[in-house]
Amino acid sequence: MSDLYPLETALAAAWPPVGWQGVTVLAAVSGGADSVAMLRALAALKRKAAGVGRLIVAHFNHRLREEAVEDARFVGQLAERLGLACELGEADTAATARLAGDGLEAAARAERYAFLQAAAERIGARYVVTAHTADDQAETILHRILRGTALAGLAGMSRARPLGHSATLIRPLLGIRRGEIVEYLRQIGQPYREDASNASVAHTRNRIRLELLPQLADQFNPDIVTALLRLGATARDAQRVIDSLTDELLSRAVAFNSPRQVTIDRRELAGVDRHLTRELFVAIWRRQDWPRQPMGFLQWDRLAEMALAAAPVEATRQTFPGPILAERDGLRLLLTRPD
Repeated sequence: MSDLYPLETALAAAWPPVGWQGVTVLAAVSGGADSVAMLRALAALKRKAAGVGRLIVAHFNHRLREEAVEDARFVGQLAERLGLACELGEADTAATARLAGDGLEAAARAERYAFLQAAAERIGARYVVTAHTADDQAETILHRILRGTALAGLAGMSRARPLGHSATLIRPLLGIRRGEIVEYLRQIGQPYREDASNASVAHTRNRIRLELLPQLADQFNPDIVTALLRLGATARDAQRVIDSLTDELLSRAVAFNSPRQVTIDRRELAGVDRHLTRELFVAIWRRQDWPRQPMGFLQWDRLAEMALAAAPVEATRQTFPGPILAERDGLRLLLTRPD
């Protein structure tokens, strides 16, 4: 593959085609520079690969801008020119956000991933690919710092995670800077759609990208993006160690009685670090698929206090969001989610 453009070479190194050329891949394409570059690079690698798998385009219209119809048309035409099938979806995201009481960005993200998961299951896609770049990763880490986050949040976006029961979400551009994306599109003469809303400072994410990061680079550290990415990599390494310790503690101290009830043997927590104990509860919530969004540091720490305290605690029964009832009974801590 010596005749590839630098971005195509970088993508092939980050996500070798030998691992996906024989299966169906669904590429999420908004029409913007990042996703268009990703699609063109994937298509170039697919042409050179010997596999029989399919590359399919997916585009979701949130109906948030007048130009959204043209975005969908642009993506559909690009897919047709590349000889690729295209899955299209749409929804009134603003109405969804109002009904759910969520912010617009959260509602848009939820609808987009729900569409991608449904499309992947319908067409039998093994992978769903998104075009998040190194710059997106740095923005995510900084955003989480500003909101307040634990170590796991500092790790930023994961390179891969399950999406539903059969597909895996892949972010192969997380090591590639936005400047490399734009240069690749210039090299191949590929136009893309400009989203005017990206220039608006109404949303926190845009203010971070347009105002805060440039200010930090200008006044504090010109290589702030690299510094944030390094922080994220260090946090990921540390979290992997913690996850390994948590899994071992989980197998030793926790009995999963049913999807609604868990028993913790407090004797197995003797001498266990408080942070690791909090991570144990996070792992329990994840395993049970209990709602984690309403849970914050104070709630996880309160659970750790109930589990670790040698002397009688002030409250032996507490209800946490979910609702989840925690009951301390001698050497046991019982967690129950009522019917």
